[in-house]
Amino acid sequence: MKQIFNRQAAVLAAVLLAPVLAACGGTPATPGTPQVIRETVVVNQTSAPVVQTVIVPGATAAPAPTAEAGTTTGGSFTTPHPIMGDLKVRQAIAYCTDRALLIKSVYGFLSEEQQAGLLMDSFLPQGHWALGKNLTTYPFDIEKGKTLLTEAGWEVAADAAPGTIRAKDGSPLFLEFTTTNAGFRQTWATVLEQQLKDNCGVQISRKHAPGSWWFGDTTGLARRDFELGAFAWVGEPDPGGETIYACDQIPLPENGWEGQNSMGWCNETASKAIKAANNTLDREERIKQYDIFQTEFTKDMVSLPLFNRLEAAAATNNLEGFKPNSTEYVTASADKWKLKDGGDSVVMGFTQEPASLFTLVESAAVAVQIAQLVGGVTITTYDYDYQPVTLKQLPRLDNGGATNTAIDVTAGDMVWTTDSEAKALAAGDEIVTSDGETITYESGTVKMNQLAVTFESIDGLKWADGKPVVQADYELGTKITCDPDSGATSFTLCESRAKVDFASDSKYTITYHAGVQWPEYFVYALGAYPSHQVIETEGEFAGKTLAEVPAAAWATLPEIAETPLGSGPYMVESWEKGQRMVLKANPNYHAGEVAIKTITIQFIADTQQAVAQLLTGAVDVLDPTTLGAGEEVGTVLAAAAEGKVQAQVIASPTWEHMDYNLFVK
Repeated sequence: MKQIFNRQAAVLAAVLLAPVLAACGGTPATPGTPQVIRETVVVNQTSAPVVQTVIVPGATAAPAPTAEAGTTTGGSFTTPHPIMGDLKVRQAIAYCTDRALLIKSVYGFLSEEQQAGLLMDSFLPQGHWALGKNLTTYPFDIEKGKTLLTEAGWEVAADAAPGTIRAKDGSPLFLEFTTTNAGFRQTWATVLEQQLKDNCGVQISRKHAPGSWWFGDTTGLARRDFELGAFAWVGEPDPGGETIYACDQIPLPENGWEGQNSMGWCNETASKAIKAANNTLDREERIKQYDIFQTEFTKDMVSLPLFNRLEAAAATNNLEGFKPNSTEYVTASADKWKLKDGGDSVVMGFTQEPASLFTLVESAAVAVQIAQLVGGVTITTYDYDYQPVTLKQLPRLDNGGATNTAIDVTAGDMVWTTDSEAKALAAGDEIVTSDGETITYESGTVKMNQLAVTFESIDGLKWADGKPVVQADYELGTKITCDPDSGATSFTLCESRAKVDFASDSKYTITYHAGVQWPEYFVYALGAYPSHQVIETEGEFAGKTLAEVPAAAWATLPEIAETPLGSGPYMVESWEKGQRMVLKANPNYHAGEVAIKTITIQFIADTQQAVAQLLTGAVDVLDPTTLGAGEEVGTVLAAAAEGKVQAQVIASPTWEHMDYNLFVK
């Protein structure tokens, strides 16, 4: 969903986690260095959710021992956990966990059907394009769980009272369960503790630690200091997963605790598959490899997916075309909104107010959504996948929009190394050959793949002032997003490009350095700014064109931060800080005249007040980042059941899971 006036590929990565990352003001992820957001959310019956977020950059770890659970290879963390090291016990815990009851404990205001829509069986949510077809599933089955525990030697007397703890060789079946101290997790973890004890005789002791310890750099997960551990990952259209599940991503003292595979799980078949899925650009091959991975992942039961978090969006019944989605903002469809009564004005309520509309440096959800309204949408990300909007197509290898050619490289040629660095090839550099083999270059000629991707915009794209979008605008967009003085913090995509060739004002080809293999190459289009725009604000740049303004001045330039000129369906008419922003229809919008002529964005600090205004008709739309996941959702759903508003429950990309630590020190 890159906005044509100020969005670029690196920023897109942040939007792919929508709306959780943007809602929390997270830093955009960069291709090749994935970020994972681990959150704690407090949900109670008296206030809006409180979100605490820790962003953990992906790591490239040194090789770790490749041991199957239950074996040893010497060194730290190679002694199988006496309980977690047994597959039957891990599977039994999964069967003994009534995940539907966990969901009900925190989202009891949902219908059973809505609750079922949050359940997960793999590391990918329902409906994801890469969801496996050969999963081992674990429906709630007490008898199967008990049988597996008995087979594993954990016994209980036949006449024992319910809740009696099983034992083996005189030791009770006892595990420490670690998670955050968020009220949300304390609620469902209390239910988990009781059901495991009552259903199957498994005793867990809950340890609710501060997020600063659980997600610390030298504590908790980072040091594998847990037996059972629960937290959240955030799903994306691209599944990723290599840094979490591959054998060489196990954090150990020997490798400086690098990697995110805190379970210590090493299944060679799964590891090879997850690596293969992340080292090919062929989507069908990726689907095949992800299926292999998920077959092993679910069979080994090293991590129990619990449920997607809840999100919800609501609007007046008068609004048509309202399209909430797990991985796309509601504003992506705003150009298709209509009012049934023929009105032409809509009010959106936001509990956030952007600091700036310069989304290169401002990633709050409200800023991104305003950018969609004003800047336009190049690509949408509905349902964990991508759809072109102002592109004629997503340029893939299978439709001729991209090529991936094996070329000869030798010493001195610019290549992309395994360190995600563009450099002149020299002895000692680690590279990936066109055959997919990782080698340390010594000398001579080797073959590497070179990716070239051709993007072509639809006809008729214009800025709101009526000027066409031209090559100079894309060149300015590239210049600003690749200039450290602009405030941008990630330049990986910029550095990975060898060149950009324009065939016309709307068609260009990005050729990457040999070795660059971005899995999402087909969405990394160039951003654009109106290079012709004349600065009208008084000051040293008055009368100059935007192209003449140095990058360091952009963040404070009103024409960028407050009233950006875009190619989307709306234009900023006014912004009363702390109160509201008014957007007017763009008369030069490429898709034609929009039905809604005015969108007023009302900044409402309190979620309960926002809901009250929705129910009284003062506000027409509340997006998921505003509505949250607390008591207010129940209020809105109850109103929807009475026919007062329309509301939609969404399975958030953020999902809860419980990991098993397979090895002890």
